[in-house]
Amino acid sequence: MRRDTQVEITAENVWVLVSTALVLIMTPGLGLFYGGMTRAKAALNMIMMSFISAGIVGVIWVLWGYSMSSGEGVLGIFGNPFASFGLTNLIGSPDLIKAAYAGTFAMVTVALISGAIADRAKFSSWALFVPIWVTVVYCPLAYMVWGGGLMGAEGAITSVFGQVIDFAGGTVVEISSGVAALVLAVIVGKRQGFGKDPNHRPHNIPFIMLGAAILWFGWFGFNGGAATTAEQAGLIWVNTLAAPAAAMLSWLVVEKVRHGHPTSLGAASGVVAGLVAITPSCANISPVAAIGLGLVAGALCCIFVDLKYRFGFDDSLDVVGVHLGGGLIGTLALGLIALPVDGQGGGLFYGGGIQQLVAQTVAVLVTVLLSGLVTGVLGLAIHKTRGFRVSEEAETAGVDLSEHAETAYAFGELSRSRFNPFHHYAPVPAAAQAQQNAQAQQAQQEKEDSLV
Repeated sequence: MRRDTQVEITAENVWVLVSTALVLIMTPGLGLFYGGMTRAKAALNMIMMSFISAGIVGVIWVLWGYSMSSGEGVLGIFGNPFASFGLTNLIGSPDLIKAAYAGTFAMVTVALISGAIADRAKFSSWALFVPIWVTVVYCPLAYMVWGGGLMGAEGAITSVFGQVIDFAGGTVVEISSGVAALVLAVIVGKRQGFGKDPNHRPHNIPFIMLGAAILWFGWFGFNGGAATTAEQAGLIWVNTLAAPAAAMLSWLVVEKVRHGHPTSLGAASGVVAGLVAITPSCANISPVAAIGLGLVAGALCCIFVDLKYRFGFDDSLDVVGVHLGGGLIGTLALGLIALPVDGQGGGLFYGGGIQQLVAQTVAVLVTVLLSGLVTGVLGLAIHKTRGFRVSEEAETAGVDLSEHAETAYAFGELSRSRFNPFHHYAPVPAAAQAQQNAQAQQAQQEKEDSLV
């Protein structure tokens, strides 16, 4: 459709376009991060769960997702899905750029959930879960917080409890995905040997470190893309640098004290915990407060990830401990450390009273209830009908093979390996190999003797 109206290329438009690319790369980066944390025989499946999330959400966002998260609303809960269906009405408008930027948030949000059910979920069931969850959970939350809904500047919840601060997604992205991850982990159940099998360990630490680095890189666009002034952008960038740096340090200290060693996985997880915590507050706290927030988030999230063993739910890749835990810390902390605006409001530590903390708490409760209840209904519906979990045999063989007929690695040299029923090449132990060689030599000698 051709329009005579042209969108002027401004510095703001260019920055949003760049930020969109930065956020988009976070989803495959998350795939690498998660893929390295799984067992070798589930790495491809984990990466694919991120990629399919991007593919499905990319289509949904153009058709009705953006429309449901903005514009004309229904009861302040979600936007009219037909108001901007297909985004045709945005051609020739700068809002089309903003729609693309917002879509990348939806992609990475639902992909985050997949880490809680790693190693054991049916790929087809996940592909069914993604479009429904984005439609009935993510889009309404995005509308309520950012699109002019209940928790927006003029929303009904705001008029009663005060303005909620969530600049880049503490509630919409982090808490909603963390709650959904917890619910799905409970519904799908524990992996075989959870808490006992030493093989349930990350198989590729370099993948994890690379994925964390890509996430940190992309997060500057995630937090900074909506900045409206250079001054605000500068504050966001510094805070997005400081909080994860501090969180990494505090995570490693706690890990050293509790477990005896600071690990590479701990460093990567600490960075992500700090990024999660700074997400809602990146434009509203000072750099010093960002360091303090990072220190608290890194230390507490390091403790949170072990709660799955105490309470008996199998959050495979620590989505609950890092994203739900970090999201709660960052969102509620604004009630204490939010900077005043033009001398008004602010957190409790700045003399703003308890109002901001109340508003943040209400936002958390709304998010937890919506994501928890809807995910529970959706997850159970899929699990009780077509099944969300692969068979025990498929889980043992590895979901890479059972779900995709592929493997990430070819283990061992074929000339020195034996084949097993699950199509993995397992290296022959040295003693057995020596015995096989001796038997082969003896057979060859006997054959030669018989010829003589």
